[in-house]
Amino acid sequence: MAIDYARLKAWRFPDIAQRYRARDTILYALGLGCGSDPLDAAELRFVYEENLVALPTMAVVLGYPGFWLKDSGTGIEWRKVLHGEQGLVLHRPLPAEGAVVGRTRVTDIIDRGEGRGALLYSEREVIDEGSGALLCTMTATAVLRGDGGFGGPSRRPPEPHALPDRAPDLNLDLATLPQAALIYRLSGDYNPLHADPKTAQAGGFPRPILHGLCSFGVAGRAILKACCGNDPARLKAIRVRFSAPVFPGETIRTEMWRADGMVSFRARVVERDVVVLNNGLAEIA
Repeated sequence: MAIDYARLKAWRFPDIAQRYRARDTILYALGLGCGSDPLDAAELRFVYEENLVALPTMAVVLGYPGFWLKDSGTGIEWRKVLHGEQGLVLHRPLPAEGAVVGRTRVTDIIDRGEGRGALLYSEREVIDEGSGALLCTMTATAVLRGDGGFGGPSRRPPEPHALPDRAPDLNLDLATLPQAALIYRLSGDYNPLHADPKTAQAGGFPRPILHGLCSFGVAGRAILKACCGNDPARLKAIRVRFSAPVFPGETIRTEMWRADGMVSFRARVVERDVVVLNNGLAEIA
């Protein structure tokens, strides 16, 4: 079944109501490796219920509509889908616990042609259920590797953010736990690719890989620590391209360039010297 452009562009998503508690906020932070140094008071506030603070990137697990691209009605070859890009704009700091509503829509689809796949762009707003205040807006790009040539609009996608052509101003290494994917999946992404060795091998990987959004969160955590004094209110926006997988237990080095309230960044796995996140840009208050 091929993609029906009009149907997919107008795909209807139900509102996703979610109540999260301090335990969920702590679990998300533990999945990113927070608390590895039990004497680090700046990180303890993300994993200890007394004066608990939510990490900004926890937004990605709120109001999540699930892996809807797997629905047969989309016409998408879901086994060939990759997460290409992720963006997050924070309109206000996330509460440490609360009730939210997630609203998702498809914003664009680009047909790259037969054998070249397609790009699907989506947006999700997360709204505080009680006040109606908009907490954050997320954007995502899905690379539909098996679905080009369905007759949809064909045009050049937006150019990625260009990184400075000089050595980074800052580097920060953060180790991931060998069981990081098993912890992170408890925040809502239960794709067996991240837990089951047989599924990972069937997907062409020697062992389970880390969730891309976990790598995104680790880079966000590095920027928060290096450029924001671990103050979540100072991180206003962050976006990045996914370029390669991370294996749990590897060390992620976030390389950062600072300029006028903006931080350009990329992340690489130290052990393999492979860039895993690229063309990143964060806005700092």
